[in-house]
Amino acid sequence: MAYKNRAVARVRRHARVRKNLFGDAQRPRLCVFKSLTGIYAQLIDDMEGATLVSASTIDKELRERMKGLKKTEQAKAIGQALAERAKSKGIASVVFDRGGFRYTGRVKALADGAREGGLQF
Repeated sequence: MAYKNRAVARVRRHARVRKNLFGDAQRPRLCVFKSLTGIYAQLIDDMEGATLVSASTIDKELRERMKGLKKTEQAKAIGQALAERAKSKGIASVVFDRGGFRYTGRVKALADGAREGGLQF
């Protein structure tokens, strides 16, 4: 059944991905969302239903660093910033949730940045 609405199709894909992923305090879920203008990532403890760490292109601390960078470069920087924040909270490994998006371009760049920052998944 083909959907005309891309957003609905992405939500369906995300549900399909999410039924096999679960994050806890030791190994939280790295959830990615991308819009046309920005990219957002957060580490979620599904047991508590709480966000442990987050980073995005609209983050006050990171907004200045994003100026002049291409979208994939921004995504990589967000991944590195997220990994840095996670390490300061004692988080070393995560479960990657691509959010129904294809694992190419900005999503892959964010994952690579997080790996370079020291997160394992």
